[in-house]
Amino acid sequence: MATQPDKAVPAGIKPPSALLALTELPRAIAEFSSLGLAAPILATAPRGDGHPVLVLPGFVTSDVSTRVLRSFLKGLGYDAHAWELGRNLGPKAIGREGEKLLSRLQAVRELTGRKVSIIGWSLGGVMARQLSRRAPEAVRQVITLGSPFTGNPRATNAWRAYQVLTGHKIDGEDARAQMNESECAPPVPSTSIFTREDGVVAWQNCIEPIGAETDNIQVHGSHCGLGVNPAVLYAVADRLAQAEGDWHPFERRGLKALVYPFAGHA
Repeated sequence: MATQPDKAVPAGIKPPSALLALTELPRAIAEFSSLGLAAPILATAPRGDGHPVLVLPGFVTSDVSTRVLRSFLKGLGYDAHAWELGRNLGPKAIGREGEKLLSRLQAVRELTGRKVSIIGWSLGGVMARQLSRRAPEAVRQVITLGSPFTGNPRATNAWRAYQVLTGHKIDGEDARAQMNESECAPPVPSTSIFTREDGVVAWQNCIEPIGAETDNIQVHGSHCGLGVNPAVLYAVADRLAQAEGDWHPFERRGLKALVYPFAGHA
């Protein structure tokens, strides 16, 4: 049975344990390997309406990492797009003010003539939420996968590498301003999909605030396997299948509770 969302994020959030971090790769491989077994359930996922979906990769990864997810979405009938900005190295990839990513969103919008749903994995999800604030008129909804958009920015096992590779200081004035802004819900419907077994970021930093157009879906798995996790793929399909202007939280009763028992509120 699904539980109700936590009313407050616990104080003193810390990075995931060393055990979770060290087992990330084998767990991700296991999730990818389970796609074949999960095929019958994934085949029941709702079909899409053809609207465009822009998929943003996580820190230091590229469009290669989102290939399985984009292929799955195309199979459901969506017009799935890669971000085409190389490796995700924060401002180095999207521009100091995010102008390159904004341009990419606008290009997809102009190409299709429809609002764009944005899916962001980890750092990509942080960017997706901010992008929706810059151009809410172009965004249909946002879905984040293990994205630490609030809470303690040091509650991750990757923050040092992030600073070195991106040149972006997490304690800088602009980073603090963005984190303060991210505590509020985006101006469009937003769903956070996360796992408490995340070995990279603290799951508490991935929780959307309670609101009329926000939801949190918990799955079991690793951080690095979120883009190939069958539970995540099914949840993403469910979120995207909603009619524009008729967004609602993930349904956790009836048949879905039987075929998707591992989903629930935070």
